[in-house]
Amino acid sequence: MPSARINGIRLHYEDTGTGDPVVLVMGQGAGGRAWHLHQVPALVDAGHRVVTFHNRGMPPTDECPEGFTVDDLVDDTAGLAEYLGLGPCRFVGVSMGAYVVQELMLARPRLVRQGVLMATRGRTDALRAAMAEAERALHDSEVELPTAYSAWIRALQNLSPATLDDDRQVQDWLELFAFSPQPQGPGVRAQLDLEIPEGRLAAYRAIDVPCLVIGFADDVILPPHLGREVADAIPGAVHLEIKGCGHYGYLERPDEVNRVLLDFFRDGPAAREPGSASGPAPGSASTPASAPGDVRLG
Repeated sequence: MPSARINGIRLHYEDTGTGDPVVLVMGQGAGGRAWHLHQVPALVDAGHRVVTFHNRGMPPTDECPEGFTVDDLVDDTAGLAEYLGLGPCRFVGVSMGAYVVQELMLARPRLVRQGVLMATRGRTDALRAAMAEAERALHDSEVELPTAYSAWIRALQNLSPATLDDDRQVQDWLELFAFSPQPQGPGVRAQLDLEIPEGRLAAYRAIDVPCLVIGFADDVILPPHLGREVADAIPGAVHLEIKGCGHYGYLERPDEVNRVLLDFFRDGPAAREPGSASGPAPGSASTPASAPGDVRLG
């Protein structure tokens, strides 16, 4: 995996394919390799150059245990795009990565051709604040949860009922979670301190970049109504909700997610009416059985 000195740190990235560039920004506690299961192959086959990377805090990128801000992550993302000569280009983020892309569209609009925000939010409500505080407390306690218990909790938090009710699929996911536990290093702890301050939804009214917001219907971590608030704040933004998937929607329903991405890239923000997307039937969901061992799911 190549690396570059970006924004004062060593940042590791992968650069795949040729054509119109797309930068994929991963969520909290996960590496850019997670995109390579489904999104990178589909985008490359469609004629795109795709760049993924490990965010600050995720090895082998510098962990920066002293802490950092979302502005640092925005500068890292912009710096990598400029280092590779990509701009203006498309940026796609999920969860924390979507927050980064939102702020990037404000800070560096000329660098962004289109923005896609998956499983996002523009404020910290009471439940999200409690979740963040609980995650920090668990990390700081240094308690090591049994692998089987941790895998079960991740399944409940990140997958849809359609997947959880399918014994074959859920067994595949539980095995993947057990094989690929969530990292617990100091960089991950620093990521846990990133919160969305008051007033960001109002700030997003100044975004002047074509934008698609994707919600995952069964997402309990970042439910789609929070993403709809972001879409309502951004002038001209399109909001789509994909059914039959949870927080890992880009892995649970990859064919639908990839189709929506490519439709938006091709046709722009007026391609669909908000809320028109839906996932495939539960039995057609992808399973993670072929996941490479170095993938961290965000």
